[in-house]
Amino acid sequence: MLRSLFTLNPRLAAFAALIAGNLLVSASLVDNGKFLTLNSIPYYAGGIPVSQLYGVHNSVMHSAATFDSDIIPLAIIHTANSSFGASDLNFTVSTYLSIDDVFQEAFLNAVYVAYNGNASLTIDSSNFASTLESFNNRLFMVSKGAGSETTRGTIQAGLSEDLPNGPYFLSVATGAIFKAFRVYADNFVAFNQACISDEADGFLALPATTENVMTKSVAVPSRLYYTVTEDQPLAGLRLGVKDIYHVKGLRTSGGSRSYYYLYGTQNVTAPSVQRLIDQGAVLVGKTGTVQFANGDSPTADWVDLHCPFNPRGDGYQAPSGSSSGSGAAMGAYSWLDITVGSDTGGSMRGPAGSQGLFANRPSTGAISMEHVIPLSPALDTAGVFARSGALWSTVIHAWYENFTSNYRSYPKKLFVSSNTSGWSSGSNVTTEAAGLIQDFVGKLEGFLGTNRTQVNITQRWVETHPVGAPESVREMLNLTYAILTSVDQYNILGRQLFADYGAIHGDRRPFINPGPLTRWNWGQQNGGNASYQVAMQNMTTFRNWWETSGYGLPSNQSCSDGLYVYTWSTGSPNYRNRYFLAGTTPPLGFNDWAIAGYAGAPEVVVPLGEAPYNSTVSLQTEYLPVTVAIQAARGCDRMLASLVRDLEGEGILKPVGTGSRLYGE
Repeated sequence: MLRSLFTLNPRLAAFAALIAGNLLVSASLVDNGKFLTLNSIPYYAGGIPVSQLYGVHNSVMHSAATFDSDIIPLAIIHTANSSFGASDLNFTVSTYLSIDDVFQEAFLNAVYVAYNGNASLTIDSSNFASTLESFNNRLFMVSKGAGSETTRGTIQAGLSEDLPNGPYFLSVATGAIFKAFRVYADNFVAFNQACISDEADGFLALPATTENVMTKSVAVPSRLYYTVTEDQPLAGLRLGVKDIYHVKGLRTSGGSRSYYYLYGTQNVTAPSVQRLIDQGAVLVGKTGTVQFANGDSPTADWVDLHCPFNPRGDGYQAPSGSSSGSGAAMGAYSWLDITVGSDTGGSMRGPAGSQGLFANRPSTGAISMEHVIPLSPALDTAGVFARSGALWSTVIHAWYENFTSNYRSYPKKLFVSSNTSGWSSGSNVTTEAAGLIQDFVGKLEGFLGTNRTQVNITQRWVETHPVGAPESVREMLNLTYAILTSVDQYNILGRQLFADYGAIHGDRRPFINPGPLTRWNWGQQNGGNASYQVAMQNMTTFRNWWETSGYGLPSNQSCSDGLYVYTWSTGSPNYRNRYFLAGTTPPLGFNDWAIAGYAGAPEVVVPLGEAPYNSTVSLQTEYLPVTVAIQAARGCDRMLASLVRDLEGEGILKPVGTGSRLYGE
């Protein structure tokens, strides 16, 4: 039909050809990479080449393309040995498979041996050809300058940029080499956005997805690309970051659709995240958060985005918050090493308790909170989740600067809270949970060489409170957290968000989830800035008392005079399908969870084990984590990290796994 139109109307045909030509000139074609499947495993080959292969004839390249694609798998192997043979290749493959989930034998379709030695490289011909054939190799290359003593069929080639060991994808047509990313499904809806490096100083949203219900895909690069060094102690650790931290090249949502679309792509990475990247961590995505880092319930309050799923127990327990996605991802995915969240009033420690993880609230000011959506700068901190105390400790030592490391011993005083209810544990402590807690405290006594002292904070305050302060610490601090967070966030975030959104959308107001909106309104209705000043003074009064007459005294010998321990979670269920009455206030009151924030002190939640419960979802006996919190004096973050590492080394604490059970079935 189009052909007959051109025949009947030559002038119209010419006009159409002119338009088509202009469209071709102005069109922009961007290579976003390729989504591939290799032996039923999904991969992503990045659109940004990291090197260029040269010295191989086109016909040879095409002969290696056994796949119906321009892209073929490639393995790069470094060696400094002057001889390389079948045993070396087999050992290398075995090593790669044992440490890397991205690599598989199919990447040996093409092999490039990068020789780093001084003498000529000799390829040992004994059994080598048959070994290559067993791996279905079709192209074997050695680096140029490796020498000429090679077997028949070996091709000398070169790379425009040196590349580390590992799996890659090679373009047969252009010789471009791309990193290989294995693609995993985010089945627990823990991530808001997956990303890859732009190979410069920013990131790109991952333009690939797998076919699953309501899930995104996350792409992870090979672990073989990275080597731990003194300057990069976190090299290769796969990292997820709570979606309140700005990352260059990505949008930030803060759990809000309005915020995500209004402010667009960020042009700077938060210094706290950048420090982890500079030390070698590999950012793979941004994790889900309660809107603007507040505290919400999955069924009642998550409106804009869906609440991540807690993998523990029956899979339908609340993940806690506000660092919900970071906690859920760490409990769910073995391919992820660490995640970052934030803690203002429990947003790290809550998910750690619900998912049974190692996670912390650091000393206030431990690291910059610039370019992070704030809840309250007076209380906001950045923490990290891990499944191992040793790994968590490594990250803490690398991440937080300017904290003392020259303590000579661990504290000899152990203060145990008389409050056993915990933060997210409910009112009942089962026999199993009580046993785990008592066993841990007993072993901690032995490790420290001391005996516990049972303490009551409210009574201690009555006996030693500052002159002029209220008789009741609970009365003094009842509104403090509520005022600081509601007034701060409305002044810093809410007011500007309303103005910016209204300016673009005809004075309309953006949708805000019920939780933060209620809190902002409450703060303005209960004194606003005037109440804020009183709350700050009350917090300062408590902090000074805690460090002089409370249980947060410093020590020249052990950094912290003592350790303050209390129950965090006891394995009690908190189902995500529960309905709640609409909240009318921010969190009120005072309890153990609030002390670290008001004192500016470091606190870590650690898993002790599991307690059984009868699930109303699965109708089976399931298990949920039992955890405790350990607090030290302000500035003693590294001491606390070393303590957790050493407790794990002694078997008093244990690393946890992923899935419904902490330690497997």
